[in-house]
Amino acid sequence: MLAACGVQLAPRRADSEANVRMARSAIGAAAAEGARLIVFPEASLTGYVFHDKESARQAALDEGGPELVQVADECRAADAWAVVGAIERVGDLLHNSLFLVGPDGVAGRYRKLHTLCLGVDRFTTRGTEPPPVFDTPLGRIGLNICYDGTFPEMARALKLGGAQLILLPTNWPNLRLKREQVRMRAYENHVNYLAVNRVGVEQGVEFGGCSMAADMSGEMLGELGDGPGFLHVEFDMKAADANRVVEVGGEYEYDYVADRRPDVYGTLTETPPRGEPSGSRRA
Repeated sequence: MLAACGVQLAPRRADSEANVRMARSAIGAAAAEGARLIVFPEASLTGYVFHDKESARQAALDEGGPELVQVADECRAADAWAVVGAIERVGDLLHNSLFLVGPDGVAGRYRKLHTLCLGVDRFTTRGTEPPPVFDTPLGRIGLNICYDGTFPEMARALKLGGAQLILLPTNWPNLRLKREQVRMRAYENHVNYLAVNRVGVEQGVEFGGCSMAADMSGEMLGELGDGPGFLHVEFDMKAADANRVVEVGGEYEYDYVADRRPDVYGTLTETPPRGEPSGSRRA
């Protein structure tokens, strides 16, 4: 079993120094309560609601910067792993990124693939690499960010890549159908799922918390309210690999991975969509 903890907090906009302090404190406290994996919301080291690209650039950090070194130092001291989010600066580009950090430093990075017309996403460049699954001492972990979770193809791609646990750090400004979304992504892919939202108000935008976790059957393992807090859950990582579900032996058995029909799914990637191909409005 993997002891994980979602940290629901209110990052400070454009104050990475304060946000790193909060992250380090939370890693130490959660690890002291038994967590081996500590997960923070989207853009937890930088804040998210920026109205122009230059202010977002000033708040951004580099993958090799001191902020992630300090997070790794705390992971080393706590013998734990963490997932933190930030606006990442790469030359002239900005990305909405997640970093998987272990005792030895940054072990993986994911750049948000699906962006929309909210906050810093208006000024970021979408990722180009497939959603990653990281093989760690804790198990195989897949990463998505916020809006990514709306697209069922993302969770399915992670499952097919071997994920036993999918993490969704997010900045949900509303909670419409989010509980149902988390349960279905877990259930339809037979995978553990943890969504970690932020709280507080940033530049007039209110975030409602409600971080939550579900197991492979879609059952809720725990959820938080609308204030700061820790969501401690345990995930059965090995059980996520046992895809065949037996309701009645020999009579009612199914496998949502083996029973797929990819030979008839060509329209998912090959057919242009009907209607106006507008996409989300960006800067």
